Amino acid sequence: MRVAGVLTSRGYNIDSLTVAKTLDPTMSTMTIVVNLDSDTHDEELLIKQIQRLVDVVEVIDLTNSQPVTRELALIKVKVSPDMRPALLKEADIFRARVVDAASTSYTLEVTGAGEKLDALIGLLHNYGAVEMIRSGAMAMGRSPKVDHREAFAEASRVPAKVREPVEV
Repeated sequence: MRVAGVLTSRGYNIDSLTVAKTLDPTMSTMTIVVNLDSDTHDEELLIKQIQRLVDVVEVIDLTNSQPVTRELALIKVKVSPDMRPALLKEADIFRARVVDAASTSYTLEVTGAGEKLDALIGLLHNYGAVEMIRSGAMAMGRSPKVDHREAFAEASRVPAKVREPVEV
């Protein structure tokens, strides 16, 4: 709550706030999406203020990198029996999967970029009433690029000195 307080007390609107467990059970990770005016230095100031909070271990700014970013949505669509095959075909295009089926509706699960989810949700309104719950953005920095040819060559090299078996 204190991290959100730093942002809201300064008048910034949080577009997305996602909190999740980490591999360390004593810590959580937060992904916060805030739109800032690019002409100001608010970004650096906010990062410094968040880093000063007692429980904050590390702040990583992914703004200028190209992170892997995903959102998750669960979408319930009321659909008539005759429209179900068409809905399933369109859901498949978006790689959405059915996680619940009832006589009058399907519940779909879809992950991806926010724009992808927006497009699917807009399309599903054509089939009937839509009920939805959506996570905020989750982001992770990308790993450094690897030259796969070089990595393969390195892995294929035979050690310079191969030991002979020793009889005991």
